[in-house]
Formats: sequence, structure tokens, C-alpha cells
Amino acid sequence: MATDFQQEIKDLRTTMTSVRDVTDLTALEATIADLEEQVAAPDLWDDQEKAQAVTSALSRAKSEYERVTGMDTMVDDLEALVDMGQEENDAETLAEAEKELVRVKKAVGELEVRTLLSGEYDERAAVVTIRAGAGGVDAADFAEMLMRMYLRWAERHGHPTKVMDTSWAEEAGLKSATFEVNAPYAFGNLSVEGGTHRLVRISPFDNQGRRQTSFVAVEVIPLIEQTDSIEIPENEIKVDVFRSSGPGGQSVNTTDSAVRMTHIPTGIVVSMQNEKSQIQNRAAALRVLQSRLLLQKKAEEAAVRKDMAGDVKASWGDQMRSYVLNPYQMVKDLRTDFETGNPSAVFDGDIDGFIEAGIRWQIAQRKADD
Repeated sequence: MATDFQQEIKDLRTTMTSVRDVTDLTALEATIADLEEQVAAPDLWDDQEKAQAVTSALSRAKSEYERVTGMDTMVDDLEALVDMGQEENDAETLAEAEKELVRVKKAVGELEVRTLLSGEYDERAAVVTIRAGAGGVDAADFAEMLMRMYLRWAERHGHPTKVMDTSWAEEAGLKSATFEVNAPYAFGNLSVEGGTHRLVRISPFDNQGRRQTSFVAVEVIPLIEQTDSIEIPENEIKVDVFRSSGPGGQSVNTTDSAVRMTHIPTGIVVSMQNEKSQIQNRAAALRVLQSRLLLQKKAEEAAVRKDMAGDVKASWGDQMRSYVLNPYQMVKDLRTDFETGNPSAVFDGDIDGFIEAGIRWQIAQRKADD
């Protein structure tokens, strides 16, 4: 069946109109002009912290503006390619237009999803913590598989990552790991990955080749910024120091530089061991602790509002995604019903489809709750 290029391009333009409305390019232009004026001020760098905030804000605003206007240009170029192919009845040009249509639809879809990310912390970088749950050594192995999956996803998108803490299991895999994804909207994208992940497979650690089900918890929080007002009194924090170690207990540090920080009132524990000094590990641990407390505070406020509104709907539930490698091959998100029959690609970081479906699901849930 021949592609209806006219309808496809019309649909793309309709989506882009919606994107422009949400983005509000006129307001964005005014923001850029204001920030450029601030950057031009001769005394800007007298306050280095403020200067960095202003220049970063200008870079983000320009990037957002160019992302939207650049997408309009892509749609225009696609339309011109289609017109040329149809006017000259050139099969080769139309085949090229088919390929370009796929690329443009993907890019416009990703941009549309980005405009849906309007939560308070969606623009932030993300801190991801993975913890092995039920399932013994298979769960620990699954935890390492998920960590690699997210790091590969970040690598595919050119997002810098930084592993902050790893606790290796004795036989294989990870007990837990924490890492940062330092990119705009990393939290907005990855927040939908938070929850319980389930793996079903023939266990490579079982001599009898039995099928094993294992579970891993994924936590995603926004990275704290200096402007966030979360002050933690010193008497509410317990700090323990210990020696960093790698797989199998092999020492990777000859000093007690690793830090375990406990927030006494809540029992939240954060461990950091991947920085070179105890001071750096302590600072990193405090930042993650502040992030978790900030998110907890917002969740408690949201729970109070729901309670006052009489909303008794359950949230995500215990399992949000299943990875099945036996007796069939499938990865399925139980909230969105998005699925694929290629687990290998998923474990290699191909999770954009799950993230996009999760964001759309999340937006629908928020609208239903309003």
C-alpha cells in the first residue's frame, strides 16, 4: 500500500502546532533576549555561581528554541522531497522520502514527548539506584543487567553518566548501584522507569536448568541543586566511613574513603565510594540524601492533597515491567501494555519506546487525577 505522504505530512504539522503551542516560542524568544542581556553585563562574572546559572539557562533556552524550529525545517524539507519525487514520478526519490518520513516521525514524536515533561523536576538530571530483590544470585545478576541497560541508553543519547556507588554480590552481579545521568530532562524521562522489574528465565546459576523469577527495584530521583531548600541538621545525620572494595572483595582503595550516610529520622541510607576522597564521597552522599528527602517531601504533600480530595486510587503496583526470556521472548510494560519481542535490544539500551509510552501513560494518569 502506497504511503499517503500528504496525510502523513499534515499529521506531522498538526503535532508540531501542538508542540509550538506548549513550548510558546514567543515567550521563549523573550527569555533568550533577557538572558542574552544578562550575559552581556560587564559585571556578570563578579558572581561566578550566578553567571554559570545564567549562561546555562541561556544555553538550554537556545537549544529548546532550535530544537522546535529545526523540526519545522525537517518537515518542510520532507515535503519538498515528496513534491519533487511526485512531480517527476521518480521512484528513487520517493523511496528516499519514505526513509526520511520514518526518521522525521520518530524525531517529531520524541519532541512531542519532551513537551509533555512539565513536572516540577522533569528538567533535572537524574540519580538512579538499582537494588536486587527476591531471587538470590539471579536477582543480583538481573540488577547488573539493568544497570548496563540504563548506561547503554544514556550512551546512545550522548548523556554523560557517573557511577557513584556499587555494592557487588558475592557470586555474581550487584546488590545495589547508584549512578547519575547528567543531562537535561534525564529525570523526566527516567522517572517512568521507577518501580519493580521482573525477570523470568532459565537460571544460568541453577545446575538443574530450572526457570527462575527474580526481582529488582529501580529508584529514580531528581538531582538536587543548590537553589533547592532542603536543610538537614547535623544531628540528624549519622556518617560511617569504610574502605572501598570491588568485585570479590578486592581492595580498590587503601584508605577509609567510602562513606555511608544515614538520615536518622527517616532511616534513609546513602553510600558513596567511587570518589577519590572521603570529603568528595561525603559531599556526593549528602547531595543524593537531599534529593531523596526533597522527593519524599513532595510525595507526602501530594498524598495529603489526594487524601483531602478523597482519591483512593492505587498507584503503579508492585510490578511495572516483565522481562521474559523463557518459555518465550518478550519484554512488556504492565502499565502501558507496550511490548517488544526483542529482549536483547532492550538490555542493550533500546528502551525509548517504553519511556515514551510511560510518559504518555503518566500524563494520562495525572489528567485523570485532576
